[in-house]
Amino acid sequence: MASTAPIGVFDSGLGGISVAREIRRDMPNEHVLYFGDSANAPYGTKSPEQVRELSNVIVKRFVEQGVKAVVIACNTATSAAANELRDTYDIPIIGMEPALKVACDRGHGKRQRVIVAATPLTLRERKFAVLMDRFKADHTIFPEPCPGLVEIVEHGQLDDHDVVMRTLHQYFDQYDLSTIDSVVLGCTHFVFYRDYFRELLPDTAAIIDGNEGTVRHLGVVLESLGKLAPEDAEGSIDLANSDTSARIAQLAQSLLDR
Repeated sequence: MASTAPIGVFDSGLGGISVAREIRRDMPNEHVLYFGDSANAPYGTKSPEQVRELSNVIVKRFVEQGVKAVVIACNTATSAAANELRDTYDIPIIGMEPALKVACDRGHGKRQRVIVAATPLTLRERKFAVLMDRFKADHTIFPEPCPGLVEIVEHGQLDDHDVVMRTLHQYFDQYDLSTIDSVVLGCTHFVFYRDYFRELLPDTAAIIDGNEGTVRHLGVVLESLGKLAPEDAEGSIDLANSDTSARIAQLAQSLLDR
C-alpha cells in the first residue's frame, strides 16, 4: 500500500472532525477520509454490540477504499469496538481514550481532582474502569456523563451561548469548581466546547483533550511502517456522513473551518 494512501477517520457523528483538524494541523501532507455516522448518533447511549456492528461497517468500507490506517475518532467506539476491529483488519487501528494520565501527571506527584466528561457508554465500559483503576488511589476522579453536549453539536447549536452554558451548568454545578484541577474532555465532540469550558471554569483548572496525543501516536505508527505521506504531497480532508442532508454537510464543513 502506497504511503500516499488515505487515512480513514470516523466518529459517531461530527465530533471527530476535531481530530481530522488536528491531523491537518500536525500532518498536513496526509489525505484524510472522514466519515461521520450522524444518522446513528449518538453512540454513547447505545449498547456495545450496536456500536461494534456500526463501527465494523464503517471500517470495512474504509478498507475497501484502500486506507493505510484508521483512526477511531470516538472514545465510545474505541471502548466498544477497537479490540474486535484490530482482530478483524490488518491495518493500524488507532483508538482514543480520555486523557486521564495527562491530567494526573500535571500534579507532579500531588493529588489531583479531575472531572472526566464523556458519554455514558464510555464511562460504563470496562476500558474506562481499567484506566480509572490506575489513578484513583492517588487522585480524586469524577466521571461525568454529558450526553446533551453531543446533541448540541449534532443539532448545530454550538454557537447558541445560552443553550450551551445552561447545559454545562446542568452537569457541572454539582461540583465546587474552585477545587477542580482539570477537566478531561473524554469525547471528541466536547473539544468544540473548549472556549465555553474556559468560561465556566476557574483559570487554575486545565482543560485537557486526547486529540493531540492520538494524532502524535498515529504519526509514530505510520513512520514506523514507512507509510507517512511524502513532504511534497498535498493533504486534504474529504467529509462524508451517513446523514446525507445538506444541513449536516454544511455543519460538518463549518466545524472543519472553525
